[in-house]
Amino acid sequence: MSGWLVIVLMWAVTYPARLLGLSLGRLNLPPFWLAFLRFVPVSVFAALVVPDVLGSPEWARRIVGALAGGLLMWRSRNLALGILGGFAAYWAARLAGL
Repeated sequence: MSGWLVIVLMWAVTYPARLLGLSLGRLNLPPFWLAFLRFVPVSVFAALVVPDVLGSPEWARRIVGALAGGLLMWRSRNLALGILGGFAAYWAARLAGL
């Protein structure tokens, strides 16, 4: 299979899916679905982060970093501060031998 054919097939799958998502932006949803969909980003984030944190041999360090970053982000409402604080806590735990 040539490279161009792969690119065209990838476009044929990706473009309609993105177009569908953009066209649904004008859809008026009932309040039940709006309330339900509010929690989708949180649940997707948790589904990505929790297995990575708990499924690692260095889970204790990662929990320290995740909790510190989450607490900083929650208290300050600043994403960059939460990320940097989580990294700093992780590396401090790693250097401390945790």
